[in-house]
Amino acid sequence: MPTTLFLDRALLPDGWASGVRLTIEGGMITARQSGQTPRTGEAREALGVPGLSNLHSHAFQRAMAGLAERRGPAADSFWTWREVMYRFLARLGPDDVEAIAAYAFADMLEAGFTAVAEFHYLHHSPDGSPYADVAELARRHLKAADDTGIGITLLPVFYAHATFGGEPPTPGQRRFINDPNRFARIVEALQNDRATVGVAPHSLRAATPDELQAILPLTTGPVHIHAAEQVKEVEDCLAWSGQRPVEWLLDHAGVDPRWCLIHATHLTRSETLRLARSGAVAGLCPITEANLGDGIFPASDYLAAAGAFGVGTDSNIAIDAAGELRQLEYAQRLSLRGRNLLSRTEGESTGRALLTDALKGGAQALGQRLGALAIDHRADVVCLDMNHPDMAGRGDDLALDTWIFSQGRAAISSVYAGGRRVVENGRHLGRSAINTRYSTVLRGLTA
Repeated sequence: MPTTLFLDRALLPDGWASGVRLTIEGGMITARQSGQTPRTGEAREALGVPGLSNLHSHAFQRAMAGLAERRGPAADSFWTWREVMYRFLARLGPDDVEAIAAYAFADMLEAGFTAVAEFHYLHHSPDGSPYADVAELARRHLKAADDTGIGITLLPVFYAHATFGGEPPTPGQRRFINDPNRFARIVEALQNDRATVGVAPHSLRAATPDELQAILPLTTGPVHIHAAEQVKEVEDCLAWSGQRPVEWLLDHAGVDPRWCLIHATHLTRSETLRLARSGAVAGLCPITEANLGDGIFPASDYLAAAGAFGVGTDSNIAIDAAGELRQLEYAQRLSLRGRNLLSRTEGESTGRALLTDALKGGAQALGQRLGALAIDHRADVVCLDMNHPDMAGRGDDLALDTWIFSQGRAAISSVYAGGRRVVENGRHLGRSAINTRYSTVLRGLTA
């Protein structure tokens, strides 16, 4: 049975419009009209924009937030943080993983993300042995997505080695490890569930060139890979191959619009231009990259070359769609000592420019019809609270800039995911039960 949603103002692909009615069936927009008047009893919102796609998440790490913020005996870095992560995940069971994922996904919806690409590498039991259902933990993420309402592209991760050149994995990595045959069974099981499925070779550290070529044909969906996040990773790749990670991928892996290179933080000028020309998406996670001390992606040069990008929450240290866009712009301001660097023309709203690009790149990276209030797209709508004091007298692009650069998730009133209202007055409708399950898991992990 079709339903409708009426928006007083809405951001459509060709700009702002008034009196927009969306007809929704099966979670998709089947008709769209502008210049309409509301009907009695119809769901109605003041201002709606397309929901963002979170193109990179490790949901289980949401429960780690705050656990790695103490200085260690040596210089802290991504690599010392990783050891904390290995110790943490050793205790997680399937019910824990599902509860944490549901909590993270509800957070995402409240924050303006209506779909997620789950970069899923926690495959096996704590001792490294597979579950009876080899896709058990992946399916727990699908269940959490279904329960919360968030759209999902599941990216089972291939992980086989500790570092470049096929080195054996470390004990801390045992829950991630598969050979190509077992990995193919995981992918096949998820495809049988009719989920949107891609593949994610974790990195060139974790997959050899031969393994990379073996897993890429397993699906026609998206391909995501970590690349050039850390200086040490770049140096180790140079020692192994004589090339930098992004350079190697561009030369040897057939990178095209199906691909999303996560982080790609440390790029030469040539790599920046080549990545932009490839049509692949740069998957940027500015809050996590700041938290881990990764570095700053050359966004100004990349966007000047018409490169595609989207944003993700990665470690889920703080989940805020507006916050990721804001941090992306602010990092450029700090490094280049300017303002409004990621908008392109005089008078253009930087919030609007960031949102427009991230909507397009995120939808491409998830391989779904997302990121636009348009027919045959998923009915994902983020509605801003136009009664918020900071929104007084503001609308359209000014409202976007206020959301992104000032209020963040506090400016969100309602969220519709697949046409279903899942957030009301800024709170997920299942929040109480989700919080109870999550709190129980956290107490158990710290006991």
